[in-house]
Amino acid sequence: MESFTVSALGYGAASLTTLSLFPQALKTVRSGDTSAISLRMYGLFTLGVLAWAVYGLLRADGPVIAANLITLIPASVVLERKLRALLEGRR
Repeated sequence: MESFTVSALGYGAASLTTLSLFPQALKTVRSGDTSAISLRMYGLFTLGVLAWAVYGLLRADGPVIAANLITLIPASVVLERKLRALLEGRR
């Protein structure tokens, strides 16, 4: 059984890394500008986040599940905007 301190550290770290993506997603949605965003980076990152979420589910690891399912939201938004811009002929 994990101690409260270890669980708190996991959830704290998960919160920080998850929250760090929301400013980029908000800026992208508000400005519509994706020219400085790397499609490869966000594609790989989003796929990695999804893989971590599945891993967390398989391991029943709360902090890993929570962080990665929540992180998928802003990562997917930015990736979707970048793909849409490319399809519309914008960078």
